[in-house]
Amino acid sequence: MATAEGQQHPIGVYLWIWGLLFVLSLFSYLVDYFHLEGMLRWSLILLFMMLKAGFIVAIFMHMKWERLALIYAILLPPVLVMVFVALMVLESDYTHWARETYFVFGA
Repeated sequence: MATAEGQQHPIGVYLWIWGLLFVLSLFSYLVDYFHLEGMLRWSLILLFMMLKAGFIVAIFMHMKWERLALIYAILLPPVLVMVFVALMVLESDYTHWARETYFVFGA
């Protein structure tokens, strides 16, 4: 008789992460409730968003238990895209400065 082999994780891990996601969502809601403004507001919202996404990917998508090669294959491309976007943002500042400096507008 063949039995399906696979890795089983305790249900407590999933329930604990589920509860943690609710707590992080509560904190995200409280940022709006207390009318936080400016960089503090956006920093907290992004922090809670990244934490929730990280827990979902690590636990519910089973990345925590995968081989390192698979983790790199899935997580490395988005990280590289973020690096390239940051480089483009830096380049855009230079391009904007160069256009304002060397092009004559309205002349």
